[in-house]
Amino acid sequence: MIAVNAPQSAILRPQLAAVSIIGSGLVAMGVFLSGFVIAEPAPYEVFMAGLIGLWSLFGLRISRAIAPLLALLLLFMVGGILSLTVMAELATAPMYMAVSGFLALTAVFFAAIIEDRHQRLRLIFDAWVAAAVITSLLGVLGYFGAIPGAANFTLYDRAKGAFQDPNVFGPFLAAPVCYLMHGLLTQPIRRAPLKITGLLALTLGVFLSFSRAAWALNLFCVVALIFVMLLKERSGLFRLRILVLALCGALFVTAALAAALQSEQVSALFSSRSQLVQDYDGGHLGRFDRHRIGFLMSMEKPFGIGPMVFSTMFPEDEHNVWLKSLTSYGWLGFVAYLTLIAWTLTLGFRFLLLDRPWQPCLMIAWVTLIGHVGIGNVIDTDHWRHFYLLLGIVWGCAALEYRNRREARGARLASP
Repeated sequence: MIAVNAPQSAILRPQLAAVSIIGSGLVAMGVFLSGFVIAEPAPYEVFMAGLIGLWSLFGLRISRAIAPLLALLLLFMVGGILSLTVMAELATAPMYMAVSGFLALTAVFFAAIIEDRHQRLRLIFDAWVAAAVITSLLGVLGYFGAIPGAANFTLYDRAKGAFQDPNVFGPFLAAPVCYLMHGLLTQPIRRAPLKITGLLALTLGVFLSFSRAAWALNLFCVVALIFVMLLKERSGLFRLRILVLALCGALFVTAALAAALQSEQVSALFSSRSQLVQDYDGGHLGRFDRHRIGFLMSMEKPFGIGPMVFSTMFPEDEHNVWLKSLTSYGWLGFVAYLTLIAWTLTLGFRFLLLDRPWQPCLMIAWVTLIGHVGIGNVIDTDHWRHFYLLLGIVWGCAALEYRNRREARGARLASP
């Protein structure tokens, strides 16, 4: 038996390695496509649906460490399905829930493949940065009318890149900004020019989106990232480098934004958008008034009112992810979502400063996720593809840590 099985094992090993490499490349392609969502269904949905199905055939494994993520997302979806039962007319509501279910599945998928091989994290972030830089350049060039079809990359005189909405385009760039910033602060100086160029493109994209949520999110993420890095690194020299480079980067970005403000079009829109509270925020049935009324109404609707019904009762959508979970997923969905966010952030915090190969990616994803939870108070993040990617990264890194501890414990028990 040994003589027969050994050659088979030798043959299968390189085949499995080849399948793993191809699979990792396809994952990177899927992440790259997440930056191009001009129409729905986007190429991302089509590609990822096929990829998840294909990966399942080759043994996609959901470990015990990832099972809570799957369970909470299933409860969230059960709440959404129950909300459909109270709707007089379903219209496109079932499709909305189908998209929610698909995005939930992508979070579990990313967590599982990251647990399988932590090296995929670098591929994921590299692909995310590539997509972010390209879509940001499309937004910037489109804003100034420097490319054919420029109108396709702007909306209401705001850059939106290859997205449908500037308010999604800007937040999509946050994690790539942090990834490039981390590389700039930790890697050799000879690699700095390329990262600085990428940061400049992303910063201009965020600025020209004229999304107050995106501005606040990116600023918070950069500051929080630097703070966490200062906590982790014990070397005084390294801390000094972080502070000096961060200061130089801030001055460089400020100079670039000052140059952009020389445009009368940019300056006028910035003056308008920089007001903390707009008329449609604080007015009658404005954003905050709708939040108040919506939460009071939801206390009497345990099954919610169904997806996209809120906008038929009020001038606009909920623009609050907590209210969205109540109206579209009911009380069950709200509790599941709240538990999911609290559990995810707690998991990331527990392992945030450990010295692991995947620690930088966990740190970036965790910081960015906190920022997204914050802006969720004034905007819907329910169907943001990269939000579910962030969930998958944090849970995948936590699963890696649990596996690492099990292996270390097993090694200690096996040693004489």
